[in-house]
Amino acid sequence: MERTFIMVKPDGVQRGLIGKIIQRFEDRGMKIVAMKLIQVSKQIAELQYEEHVGKPFYNLLMEYIMSGPVVVMVIEAPDAIKQVRRIVGATNPQNADVGTIRQTWAQDVSRNIIHASDKPESAEREIGIFFNRNEILDYPLTVHKLMFID
Repeated sequence: MERTFIMVKPDGVQRGLIGKIIQRFEDRGMKIVAMKLIQVSKQIAELQYEEHVGKPFYNLLMEYIMSGPVVVMVIEAPDAIKQVRRIVGATNPQNADVGTIRQTWAQDVSRNIIHASDKPESAEREIGIFFNRNEILDYPLTVHKLMFID
């Protein structure tokens, strides 16, 4: 099993899409092992977006992510990163496949509803920014026995 990080961004929370977004992952048999609603501080935002420092959109990105509450989650499933990215869709909603979260609900690349880690190293780093080890649960999901071959 692989773990990945997901954030429902302020526009997703404000538009009341949390439940619909979570349902997409649960419908695929993915297990939520950590989740919380938070207000992103400047310190956390700087850690999350350190790779974008100096880029023209950095200040707007920082302002946006701190503009309202977000839901952060750790999802576990076989090949979780790839599966989640497929469900989320392309960063630019105009390029996202039909039926993806971003194609369905996002209007603009700068307000695109959700973030998902793009590789194992990013997932590990982002999970560490938002969660302590004791906040991530390890529990059996009985439906996995029906869905996945060990």
